[in-house]
Amino acid sequence: MLPFVQPAAEPASTSFQQRRIYRTYLALVASSALNGETGLGGKLLFAGGLHSLSRDLLFAANVAGAASLAASADPLEQRMAVREGVVDFVVNSLGEALRILKNEVRKHQAVSVAVAADQRTVVAEMLERGVQPDLLPPRTWEDSQSTLRAGDWQRFLEQGSIAISGESTEEFPFAGWTVNCQHARWLPRLDLCAQSVLPPDELERHRWLRLAPRYLGRLAQRVHGVSMSAEELARFRDLAAAMVRDQAGNGPDVEPVLVTIQPFVPES
Repeated sequence: MLPFVQPAAEPASTSFQQRRIYRTYLALVASSALNGETGLGGKLLFAGGLHSLSRDLLFAANVAGAASLAASADPLEQRMAVREGVVDFVVNSLGEALRILKNEVRKHQAVSVAVAADQRTVVAEMLERGVQPDLLPPRTWEDSQSTLRAGDWQRFLEQGSIAISGESTEEFPFAGWTVNCQHARWLPRLDLCAQSVLPPDELERHRWLRLAPRYLGRLAQRVHGVSMSAEELARFRDLAAAMVRDQAGNGPDVEPVLVTIQPFVPES
């Protein structure tokens, strides 16, 4: 039986989480333009704590190439953040974090570091030591989410920090794709099909397709995706169908490869 593309069923629930992170990523890169080679390499983002919004922002910053700093005194949050790849390191002091961050900022490399301390204490020490993030969480976040009080915002912004927009810039619906078997084999090939239908100068979407699978960990093990216009989606489906038919085996004992490609309607 020949393999075929199945565009009807909805991808796994992780696709919703991935789309949420993707929209955060778009807001992030809209606030600071990507470099074609290094993305947001050389930029320092302060992401606040390790709650759900900050975790999305840290994932997005990793894909974008920025260096990121967060803080949490909760050991469970720290362990989960490391286990899920939200942060690369958890350290005991701001000084330790800065030693890692300065090195990676200099090399224009992505890295994410969490300080195992109270968030307000870390913010106060940042201000005292003159640590100046390039990027801050959206102003729409509550104080408890951003860990920044009104006076903190004012000082950072007056010194040149930029607050990320809280609005998504997703122009087209997010389309997610998955496959019924051999994910490690087929998802990268589907990603190449997706990249081929995007304009070559679309740095944001091309970077996401290249690097999101690396940084999202388990969230991207079985589902990948990016925003696509209706025309791009139609071409992608055609290319995916042809690629799978050409490259999959054939025979009575070969399991058919079923690819699911499903767009999501943007939230109103």
